[in-house]
Amino acid sequence: MLKQNLQFKLSQKLSPQQIQLMKLIQLPTLAFEQRLLEEMNENPALESGKDEEEVFEKDEFDNNDEYDDYEGSDNIEADDINIDEYLSNDETPDYKTQTSNYSDDDDDRESPLVQNVSFHQDLINQLNTFILSDSDREIAEFLVGSIDDMGYIRRTIQDIVDDMAFTQGIYTDEKNVERMLHIIHELEPSGVGARDLQECLLLQLKHKTPTEYVDLAIDIIEHQFDAFTKKHYDKLLQKYGVSQDQLKKAIHEIEKLNPKPGGSFTGNNKITENIVPDFAIRINDGELELTLNGRNAPSLHVSKDYQEMMQTYKVSRDKSNSQKDAVQFIKQKLDSAKWFIDAIKQRQETLYVTMNAIMHFQEEYFLDGEETSMKPMILKDIADMVGLDISTVSRVANSKYVDTPYGTKLIKEFFSEAMKNDQGEDVSTLEIKKILQDVIGEEDKNKPLPDDQLAEILKEKGYPIARRTIAKYREQLDIPVARMRKKI
Repeated sequence: MLKQNLQFKLSQKLSPQQIQLMKLIQLPTLAFEQRLLEEMNENPALESGKDEEEVFEKDEFDNNDEYDDYEGSDNIEADDINIDEYLSNDETPDYKTQTSNYSDDDDDRESPLVQNVSFHQDLINQLNTFILSDSDREIAEFLVGSIDDMGYIRRTIQDIVDDMAFTQGIYTDEKNVERMLHIIHELEPSGVGARDLQECLLLQLKHKTPTEYVDLAIDIIEHQFDAFTKKHYDKLLQKYGVSQDQLKKAIHEIEKLNPKPGGSFTGNNKITENIVPDFAIRINDGELELTLNGRNAPSLHVSKDYQEMMQTYKVSRDKSNSQKDAVQFIKQKLDSAKWFIDAIKQRQETLYVTMNAIMHFQEEYFLDGEETSMKPMILKDIADMVGLDISTVSRVANSKYVDTPYGTKLIKEFFSEAMKNDQGEDVSTLEIKKILQDVIGEEDKNKPLPDDQLAEILKEKGYPIARRTIAKYREQLDIPVARMRKKI
């Protein structure tokens, strides 16, 4: 039996320009500056406006949807192009006009970078102080290259032997590699080259000046590591026959060690990127003031040279094929430059109105800085306030920072779900997490509170929360279970 039906399907297809705009909105300040440089390098018709006077005015380029089609403009006949649309003597477009929304006092300050020796190069430099044969040095340098950024060698000796043979043509055995590994273990920072956490802690303890408590700590890590990691202090007291104070001092020696010796090296291969706030909020006479980092509002204009090329083509009587091809290319670059300038303006407006809505929604918090003042707020709340898609608000919130009187904050941290207190009022999950954190911070570390007791305490404070929810919030706060919080 043949059946025929009619279906209607509504779909939205974003143009390439809309997709690019969404990507621009998502970029934080530093990444936006990099994207701006890339666009200027790729499009010679786009120039910085700092040293130019004659620039295009945006309104002269607003011809309905012409920007949506510029990528396909190659098929337009050169004779059909309205040259006057690309010529202007107006000096300042509204794009360049900056208001108090844009802060430029932090625009141009650059922090000089110090070139440090990398983590691995520092280890190689230390190896140079040892007298080694050529074959031993090859093995030692290969071992250094096998150390990860945290300072560990997370491979078996046999794997290293095989890898050296296959990739380097260096043939050796496990005994020689073990011998060179002992050399690596003499390097700084102490603990580097360990195969696991137990060996890392042992290496550091053995580099310490021997004392009663260091010797006890070494024995604990070497022979009672499992009991130590599980904090079975009663078992350790019984095993070693020491006082609680003696065990406490030995454990204190262990707690001072660095479980990630490579991660503490300031010249690590990892680059620590300074956070550049995208917004700043200040309190002036009891009122909140929002500014967008001025680096998000660059002065751009269309190249004067390209305007002159258009003028030359306009006055030319004999328009050759090569000239027509050239004007097609120029038009494409001009349309692209104009779209990019307009997209930057749209980005500025989107960032500002979104953050402005967030600031007013969380006004109480921004005025007093108390995390318990944070209101429940989801993406839809802000999207409805500013008339934008939830996805657009998400792009702003997930990648941007705001400088507040209470420190620099990631914007998405202001969003949270709502829960009911015992009064039936909506409270932020952030508020509950803060109270949970405070309760755990004030607990007796000799007898840490399990999750069911934490749930009871929060219930007494007016927050009826299930034990499993307490466990979820605790994990989100990177707080371990009660047993692991125990101190002697």
